Amino acid sequence: QWVYNILEKKAEADRIVYENPDPSNGFVLVPDLKWNQNQLDDLYLVAVVHRREIKSLRDLTAEHLPLLRNVLQEGKEAIVKRFGVPGSQLRIYLHYQPSYYHLHVHFTALGYDAPGSSVERGHLLADVIDNLDMDSTFYQKRALIFPLRADEPLFKKFQEAGKV
Repeated sequence: QWVYNILEKKAEADRIVYENPDPSNGFVLVPDLKWNQNQLDDLYLVAVVHRREIKSLRDLTAEHLPLLRNVLQEGKEAIVKRFGVPGSQLRIYLHYQPSYYHLHVHFTALGYDAPGSSVERGHLLADVIDNLDMDSTFYQKRALIFPLRADEPLFKKFQEAGKV
């Protein structure tokens, strides 16, 4: 609900850094709740797409390339304009598995070791775009490895199924 409240401007409208209102290829860029916005060393913003049917990396196909390219390009432009941090100093990625199932993209300062930015969970947006350029259904076919904590319900399901 938090995501929909942001998209519908029912909450955090004053925190929006940038918005492309296009319903198909647009998004809202907001500071992540983990970032206090007092310094740029741990800069952390999230682009939340307007399209509600895209839940995660697994849903992406070549049809979504205009959206992903918009997020990449316009997100970098908005951050350099607002915070003076160039795109070359940003890590731009998606999580798999995501913390919530509505497509969103993380923008963090390159030097900041943000939670979930490691290679096991973070997928660079530029790589995602390249993969979809090569194969429209790349993420429907690709085996994706991801970490799970021992206390997560999904991990318990794997244990019960004898997969761990």
